[in-house]
Amino acid sequence: MEHKLLDRIEIPHDRFEIRLSGSGGQGMILGSVMLAEAIGTDYTKRVIQTQSYGPEARGGASKSDVVISSNEIYYPKAMQLDMLLTMTQESLDRYYGDLHKEGVLIVDSGLVTRIPTDNYYGLPFTRLAREEAGHVMVANVVALGAIAAFTGIVPRENLIEAVLSHAPRGTEDKNRAAVEIGYREAMKIAKKE
Repeated sequence: MEHKLLDRIEIPHDRFEIRLSGSGGQGMILGSVMLAEAIGTDYTKRVIQTQSYGPEARGGASKSDVVISSNEIYYPKAMQLDMLLTMTQESLDRYYGDLHKEGVLIVDSGLVTRIPTDNYYGLPFTRLAREEAGHVMVANVVALGAIAAFTGIVPRENLIEAVLSHAPRGTEDKNRAAVEIGYREAMKIAKKE
């Protein structure tokens, strides 16, 4: 039986909101685009992705949101997050207040050290990307693999397909490995619960 956080999360009004956050250059916007595309392959789900550019693109906290519903989505922006991924301390500090009290927090445990709750999932996404996938630039993809495993919101194969459609030529193996690494590590946590 696969672990799915969605089974434990009460989704108000048939709406699930995810925010990917980190620093400019970590690929949070691209990550949310890939995640939204992968989720959108399920004809029973509607999905909208929004992003924040501006000065964040040059190294400050950046964010990108994905809103999912089986019904029409009338307001495209996240209002109260059901899941927050933070890849840096600055992004956690900035966006943690937007997380629903029953929401799920996922952090890069190698980069985020001051976490205001004991109720979170931590994986060293950046270290895993560097050491196992061969490049830190796929840390966002490692995180996507973990989100797929934790939530069951998108099949791993659909996520891999969306990731590979955006992967620069010659990086396909690293990106495929990154999804698998994130998925595997999240499932290890799930099995301990």
